[in-house]
Amino acid sequence: MKHLSDELLVHAYKKALAMELDRDFILLLEEELERRELWHWVRHSPEN
Repeated sequence: MKHLSDELLVHAYKKALAMELDRDFILLLEEELERRELWHWVRHSPEN
């Protein structure tokens, strides 16, 4: 996950939610979003 850009991480998270992927995978993405303090990006970035 460290190699993902912030933008790509947010995109992956939104896509994982939309595709209803495995909850454990989504939790991993959420933990990384929290670690990077990117929740504002999730709320304010346009849908892809």
